[in-house]
Amino acid sequence: MYALIVPASTPFVLLIVVMALSWWEDRILPPSTEPAESPAETPLTPAAPAQLPELARVDTALTREVAER
Repeated sequence: MYALIVPASTPFVLLIVVMALSWWEDRILPPSTEPAESPAETPLTPAAPAQLPELARVDTALTREVAER
């Protein structure tokens, strides 16, 4: 009988744990004294795109191999 009760009650136990942690965070922990940064305050500068080396074309390489034969 316990083999049926434990798996069936697991979601409820997890829900109670999450709710208790939320209550603990709201009531017990001290409030944050530093203001949260908003994304609008820090301008994002895009990084320069990476310069990739020029790749050899596949059809050119195959043509050279066939010409050498």
